[in-house]
Amino acid sequence: MLSEPRSGRLAAWGNAMLAGFVAPDDAALAIVGEDAVHRVEGLPGESGPVGLTLALGRLRALGATGLRVALPAPGHPLGLSGPPEFNARALEAEEAVVCHGAALGLVPEVYEAGPDGDVHVEVVWHCLPVREAPPADVPSLGEAERELAEALRDATAVLSRLDVAGSGPVAEAAVDAYRARAERGREVLAPGYPPRAVRVLELAQRVGLLISVAYESGHGGAVSASEMAARAEALRPVERTARRAQVAAYNSFVEERERGGR
Repeated sequence: MLSEPRSGRLAAWGNAMLAGFVAPDDAALAIVGEDAVHRVEGLPGESGPVGLTLALGRLRALGATGLRVALPAPGHPLGLSGPPEFNARALEAEEAVVCHGAALGLVPEVYEAGPDGDVHVEVVWHCLPVREAPPADVPSLGEAERELAEALRDATAVLSRLDVAGSGPVAEAAVDAYRARAERGREVLAPGYPPRAVRVLELAQRVGLLISVAYESGHGGAVSASEMAARAEALRPVERTARRAQVAAYNSFVEERERGGR
């Protein structure tokens, strides 16, 4: 949750390309980001891995009109619609992209090589068949925004009571530093997304960072096993809410087009 998931970049910029807001090459560059290269393997009609520009064009030719994000976790198949084989791969990767208009999905596999400070990252997206059905447990943008506000308020109250460092000024400083880094040189979402989606995604990422800081801040004032369990119990539902909101933001492009908003 600290950084933009690769499935989010692929869906956001892929949607912008499919809708004609950006050129295929520009979309591919934005999707790759700081990675070295992305390839897509298993595309119908292709005998081997292909580059992103060709892959996006092929998906459009195969009928894809939009891309949705899935961010599943154990016991929570968020954004998935099956079949079990695809769900299992997506759960292992903790993310996936599902095509709207074509029964295909993409799951990333990340390869890293090189010394610390000079890591070379390559990503292979495995294209697999999916079931054409509504994605699991994805809220509307309005629902996601309300849930985030409530979850953040509740979690902050509990973490403050437990004297967790993630609920105080240290966490806020970390969040501000992260946002400053994240806002340099990139857009929160690709062109064509509604402002509310940008707002929801920013809040979801902020909540996700607070959760990470709380987990990484040591024991804080929680000195007993029961207090540590209470911290985990407080963080679990808000982390789930943040993931749901993140998926809602990325998927809002497709949802609005389905409703005739584009």
